[in-house]
Amino acid sequence: MRASERDVLLATKLHVPGRQPGFVPRPRLARALDEGLARGLVLVCAPAGSGKTALLADWARSGDRAVAWLSLDAGDNDPVRFWRHAVAALDRARPGISGQVSAFLSPPAPRSFEGLVTALINELAARPDQAGTVLVLDDYQLLDAAQVHASVEFLVGQRPPGLGVVLTSRSDPPLPLARLRANGQLAELRAADLRFTDQEAAALLHAAVGDDLPGEAAAALAARTEGWAAGLQLAALSLRGRADVAGFVAAFSGSHRYVLDYLAQEVLDRQEEQLRRFLLDTSVLERLSGGLCDAVTGRADGQEMLEQIERSGLFLVPLDEVRG
Repeated sequence: MRASERDVLLATKLHVPGRQPGFVPRPRLARALDEGLARGLVLVCAPAGSGKTALLADWARSGDRAVAWLSLDAGDNDPVRFWRHAVAALDRARPGISGQVSAFLSPPAPRSFEGLVTALINELAARPDQAGTVLVLDDYQLLDAAQVHASVEFLVGQRPPGLGVVLTSRSDPPLPLARLRANGQLAELRAADLRFTDQEAAALLHAAVGDDLPGEAAAALAARTEGWAAGLQLAALSLRGRADVAGFVAAFSGSHRYVLDYLAQEVLDRQEEQLRRFLLDTSVLERLSGGLCDAVTGRADGQEMLEQIERSGLFLVPLDEVRG
């Protein structure tokens, strides 16, 4: 990427997304985010369509904390571009920061970004904010650059008091999560936490369809979608104007055209052919284990594939604590 292109900031990447029509506030998750900030790093990790961005955006607009928001894209694998936008986001939350660290982003690009992050940490430490500052990195699964991960790891490990970092991702980021977890420096919200409760699902469906939706229909859709936000939204879209609500609820599944289109475009199309083939070959199984997958596929790496699928946030739910 030419320097002139790399140096241009895309302003909309720094905006907290607006609230969408029909959004349902979820105070229990907002409290979990507030409590998690004390640990330093909050990881919100769940499959596509779980409502991660909507939750974080609503939380970011509340409270008196200063929030630096960065919506990531594939171009942020260029570490200079990533840190130019991250510094600009922090400067919006804490004006004056960029002037102290921008020199580290001048060409030529540094071989390591530890100096830049050190300067940033020192600047934040020298100008403490009593209310605290939060750096939100949304869609972190789009990043695969080792330099970016290394510099984010350094920031998290050496973060100054008052700075919290929040990552949203569809898959576990390549950060030392086990060490951070053991040291009490990591708080996590996972797919099970983001599932809509019956009450939250009813509120979402009533906002989209109307209050005349029977309570048993809302509860049935919550159970059928397992509280998946996108599934509930797509069900609500399909319910509008239908007379036979009970019949629709009974027939609603992952084969519904809206759900199928979403999963194909947002999930399956983004996977490598080898993984898609494994998912197809094992889709006949209701419960999976490494040995059973090997028997069905004729492969010898079923356990490794299952662990990869779980890390990638592809809707696989573990039934034990030993990855069996």
